[in-house]
Amino acid sequence: MSVPSPCINICRMCPDTGWCEGCQRTIDEITRWSRSSDDERRTILAAVAERREWLGATAPIAETRA
Repeated sequence: MSVPSPCINICRMCPDTGWCEGCQRTIDEITRWSRSSDDERRTILAAVAERREWLGATAPIAETRA
């Protein structure tokens, strides 16, 4: 388990995207994480990076609700 979790302890699921507002993982990705190989974790992190890029290009969902 050398690939660290992207969790930042802000654990709220966004109903608009289905992603955690803290780490941008799906529920499935979060629950699979502890059983995933490093390669699988890197695949999840690549998806997270794409989601963060998309969120950066649009208004952050958490801010639109404030």
